[in-house]
Amino acid sequence: MNINWFPGHMKKTVEDIEKKSKITDFYIEIIDSRIPVSSRNPLLKKILVNKPGLFILNKQDLSEQDQNRKWMRELSKDGNMAILYNSNKPNANKIIEASFELMKNKIDKFNEKGVELNTLRAIIVGIPNSGKSTFINGISGRKSAKTGNKPGVTKTNQWIKLNPKLHLLDTPGILWHKFEESTALNLAFTGAIKDEILDVETIALKFIEKLAEIKPEYLSGRYGIEVQNKTPLEMMEQIGKKRGAILKNNIIDYTKVANLVLDEFRKGVLGPLTLERL
Repeated sequence: MNINWFPGHMKKTVEDIEKKSKITDFYIEIIDSRIPVSSRNPLLKKILVNKPGLFILNKQDLSEQDQNRKWMRELSKDGNMAILYNSNKPNANKIIEASFELMKNKIDKFNEKGVELNTLRAIIVGIPNSGKSTFINGISGRKSAKTGNKPGVTKTNQWIKLNPKLHLLDTPGILWHKFEESTALNLAFTGAIKDEILDVETIALKFIEKLAEIKPEYLSGRYGIEVQNKTPLEMMEQIGKKRGAILKNNIIDYTKVANLVLDEFRKGVLGPLTLERL
């Protein structure tokens, strides 16, 4: 798979984030806890390399708790901090507390000089469909960011005064121009890349193959199919027959099966699932 896609507005956004980062103290990155590596934009890592990061492992309800804890420890290194979060259950106080804990050393240095730090400023970044807009709406308590079920909804920068001493700058979700195959697949599985530009049947086959490797019981339990010694195509056809996704002449409706399986994964119907594992 070779996906090379970098719309003009995303290039402009990267440049704007680099500019705005210079007036902030740290950054908050919204990460999809199901794919903690693939959901981090490498362009942002380069831009924000000299700033401490608060990593929000979002959608923790959709990922496996033991993996969540491992990733939280893994990311809480080198002066950074990671916390588990579910944007559908907003907790502004958790973000405020974590932000001040992350920046404790800087605050202490100001206090030692007898100077009160007026306001901490953070820039919020994340890829499309990471739940960033839902995160913003939840902690701000208002519809400050547009949300949608497709990537690329947020278009403009928005300041949110979360606390008198903590201001956050929202930015549009952005992807990068070229993906390795494993990254592209993970982004496609979770919906971070628009389904319209992909072959949804191939994506579903790859997902079924991945699921059979790490959680075969989800396939057998949810769809009542045989997994052992079966190819992804054979499993896909079994699902089609079980769910009545049949066209004329007894032909499997592969597109319908593909959309069904991916949709149930994205909504958590299959069960909590972490695709990138420690």
